[in-house]
Amino acid sequence: MKTPVGRPVVERTAITRRRFFALGALATAQLIVPGIAMARTRVRLRQRSLKFYNLHTGESLKTTYWVNGEYRPEQLERVNYILRDFRANEIKPIDPSLLDLLANIHRRIGSSHPFQIISGYRSPITNAMLHANSEGVAVHSLHLDGKAIDICVEGRSLSQIRRAAWSLQGGGVGYYPRSGFVHVDTGRVRWW
Repeated sequence: MKTPVGRPVVERTAITRRRFFALGALATAQLIVPGIAMARTRVRLRQRSLKFYNLHTGESLKTTYWVNGEYRPEQLERVNYILRDFRANEIKPIDPSLLDLLANIHRRIGSSHPFQIISGYRSPITNAMLHANSEGVAVHSLHLDGKAIDICVEGRSLSQIRRAAWSLQGGGVGYYPRSGFVHVDTGRVRWW
């Protein structure tokens, strides 16, 4: 419909009491639904679990290392053991932030398979030996501090793991397709 001047008629809808309450209910629902979704997320995140398989020792570990906002010391010790320097049989505490990063990577890639460990903690002697034999090993690697791990996951490509790790911006991400692993650490955010 057009007015005599040729402009379209803008029909105004009166806000009735019924429409007012319907709009209010819609607005309330938009606030409540995300709250319910967040509450479900909190429930789901009351525990953080990881699975590992050490390719060098054949050892496996399934652990719930964080429950209700607290790290579980006995489970962290189990993680420290499986991520030990198997060459020197030395154990060092692993940065719990690294475990949180791994748990988030695992969720992002949507896998039920364990992380296959290529390298976790490295003693100074092991790191020096690896550095002497490879250009890809840093003199002061974060592996020395228990803040780095080299991994792969059965059924997931290295590029999927790399993308998931990089998207989290939780530290360094190294991509080594020829060697068959992705390096992740809790150092500064960078990639190579």
